[in-house]
Amino acid sequence: MQNRRQWMKLATTAITAIWLGAAALPTPAAAADKLTVFAAASLKDALDAANAAWPKESGKEAVTSYAASGALAKQIENAAPADVFISADLAWMDYLAEKNLIKADTRSNLLGNRMVLVAEKAKAKPVEIKPGFDLAALLGDGKLAMGEPKSVPAGKYAMAALDKLGVWKSVESRVAGAESVRAALALVSRGEAPYGIVYQTDAAADKGVAVVGTFPADSHPPIIYPVAILAESKNPDAAAYLDFLKSDKAAAFFTAQGFTILSD
Repeated sequence: MQNRRQWMKLATTAITAIWLGAAALPTPAAAADKLTVFAAASLKDALDAANAAWPKESGKEAVTSYAASGALAKQIENAAPADVFISADLAWMDYLAEKNLIKADTRSNLLGNRMVLVAEKAKAKPVEIKPGFDLAALLGDGKLAMGEPKSVPAGKYAMAALDKLGVWKSVESRVAGAESVRAALALVSRGEAPYGIVYQTDAAADKGVAVVGTFPADSHPPIIYPVAILAESKNPDAAAYLDFLKSDKAAAFFTAQGFTILSD
């Protein structure tokens, strides 16, 4: 009898715990209130500001996951739940489009950017970026921080620019390829690399670095940030969010960080 009472008590406790746990889980309606955005790491400061203004426009909330565009695209391919994707280049958006993972009619080109050479602020001196400039000598015994050239858009643009200027082969073995442009920026800001190649907008976001030179616009493919709603998204606010990103109000947040506004 005593064993039976103990068993009943344990069963009742377990059922109560399960009920309380279920009650604490968000309901589908509550989860639908939040829009999930996957965005290139270089967008963080500007998009955070835009997302802070979004609830005032819509009464809804946007939650953003930032990383390298390639890493995010792979997560989307592996069924990570998201509603909107903003890539730092056309290639990763094309990758998802080829797999029918975006709603093609929602795709547009949102922003543009520039590539710059940065150095730790305390040691920064102007560098004339031109064909054949001696970047290897500037590096000394140090590394060149940039996004991983094979997967990170900022790294691809940087490699293209250095190749066009005839410098890539002299520094290829000196590259510290980072998982994102923000990670590359941090290497310079912390003094772990004497120079880095990042987006103009990232340089503006870190007070520990200074721009010492700007790469010619024709030295690399145009830097374009496309945006699209993902094919699996069922969020009814996704289209309104895209409209907001293209609005004059959102444009102010992007231009404040140094992005250029593109129009299809």
